[in-house]
Amino acid sequence: MDQESVYLRNLMKENRKVLLPLTKYLSWLEQAGDKAASSIYSGEGIAQTSVAFPVYDATLLSFIREAQKSSLMDRNYPYVYSRKGIKTHDQERRFIVACDWREWDSLRGILSKYVLGGQTKASLWSEGVTEKIFYLTIMKMQEIIDYWDSSTGE
Repeated sequence: MDQESVYLRNLMKENRKVLLPLTKYLSWLEQAGDKAASSIYSGEGIAQTSVAFPVYDATLLSFIREAQKSSLMDRNYPYVYSRKGIKTHDQERRFIVACDWREWDSLRGILSKYVLGGQTKASLWSEGVTEKIFYLTIMKMQEIIDYWDSSTGE
């Protein structure tokens, strides 16, 4: 094995450790894409005295907390979108599916948009689930890691 291949294998071992806490949510993310991951709280009389606010699924909040504390978060995620010309959910999904190990940081950027951006724009967390962005990103990262674990690499 050449030095680059050894380096990439070691890098993927580190990435596996970082990604592992998020992979336990894959089955939930896959199933949750078909239903709403949040609802708007509208208790008695709230419209008269307060503003309605979203109530998120507990599993989604656990996933978000795990992702927030991981090293996968990239505060410069808007650059991924401008560099790659990604503007729609369809473009995001096509890009994610086409990624390989060279686009690992771009995958981090897409994940970060929904996790970090959801802290200020409430709809992003729900969009990440319903548009399957969370699921596809974590699956693609897992696929990349599995490839490097099982092959000699290229």
